[in-house]
Amino acid sequence: MRIAYLVNQYPKVSHSFIRREILALERCGFQIDRIALRGWDSDLVDAEDQLERERTRYVLRDGAVALILSVLRIVLTRPVQFVRALLLAWKMADRAERPLPFHLIYLAEACRIASWVLAARSQHIHAHFGTNSAEVAMLVHELGGPPWSFTVHGPEEFDKPEAIGLPEKLRRCSFVIAISSFGRSQLFRSAEFADWHKVHVVHCGLEEAFYASGPEPDELSRRLVCVGRLCAQKGQLLLIEATRKLLQKGVTFELVLAGDGELRTEIETLIQRHKLGTNIRITGWISSRQVRAELLAARALVLPSFAEGLPVVIMEAMALRRPVISTFVAGIPELVSSGISGWLVPAGDVDALVDAMTDCLDTTPAILRKMGSDARVTVRHHHNIDMEAARLAQLFRLSNGKT
Repeated sequence: MRIAYLVNQYPKVSHSFIRREILALERCGFQIDRIALRGWDSDLVDAEDQLERERTRYVLRDGAVALILSVLRIVLTRPVQFVRALLLAWKMADRAERPLPFHLIYLAEACRIASWVLAARSQHIHAHFGTNSAEVAMLVHELGGPPWSFTVHGPEEFDKPEAIGLPEKLRRCSFVIAISSFGRSQLFRSAEFADWHKVHVVHCGLEEAFYASGPEPDELSRRLVCVGRLCAQKGQLLLIEATRKLLQKGVTFELVLAGDGELRTEIETLIQRHKLGTNIRITGWISSRQVRAELLAARALVLPSFAEGLPVVIMEAMALRRPVISTFVAGIPELVSSGISGWLVPAGDVDALVDAMTDCLDTTPAILRKMGSDARVTVRHHHNIDMEAARLAQLFRLSNGKT
């Protein structure tokens, strides 16, 4: 089968899970056409992402004239389908977070993509994320394109389902993917009961090569690492407050914040205010190889998230035998077992986070190795990318009437 993969921005530092899924589907024998709205000029640190950029076709790269010509071509060759898609775009704008002009732009983008997928005879189109990329895929289908589906990651889609028209998308898609059981439950909240059968769980995963043996945690290491975008939902500001309390207790530690984002300036200000500069280091955006190196140099991953889907970095840490300190949020408890493969604390509870970090730093080497081993077994069983891609492949085949 030939599948068109649609993403708002691709490749992207935080979207390695999409790349892994695409490559795994290609190993299954699928031909994947990568389509993104933007991303041709973004800064990339991974060689794998740079290669993916060369394989990706960009909708907005050629400017407004190309979009207008695509719209005119569809109007002339598929007038009935265009009117239906126009009415759908109008409907999606009703009570949406973005006004009508945005949805008309989505329609123009869909016209260009429709020309591509129809010319390529693509048999399915799959979008990642339930926001504007899913709407564009839906409009492509309305213009006469192939069956479509999308993957919902959260938490954005769960925060504002009506504002992004999620119920309408669930009614019209062939199927929808949730990346955790929690995600499935949230989709059930937005879907009509008659459409629940469309919702399937397919986990994000890691390729077998990722499990190449790394060293077990250094029993002398006092380093914790937090990997992720520096943003409100990841809870790094709370983590800085926790490190301040650790320092007041006289605990020896080092914290690495691997990532960048809109809260960096505020985080740096808080670090300076609490005189934590010698304890905390911010790396900025780093490559997958560098993330792996930071995880291997740490005793554990700490991710005090307020809202999530199911972070891939937790899978990566566990695959590398690193326990995880995180929160009882979204799909995280489906992967991390408190006291077995890490520590889970109530989200937003700074004192519980301090206690968990203290426990981790005080844990004996033998227990730390056991937790790391249990973590590796768990993630290997539930998040093998080739096994998950095979489940997704079967859904694509069924959507095209194949078994």
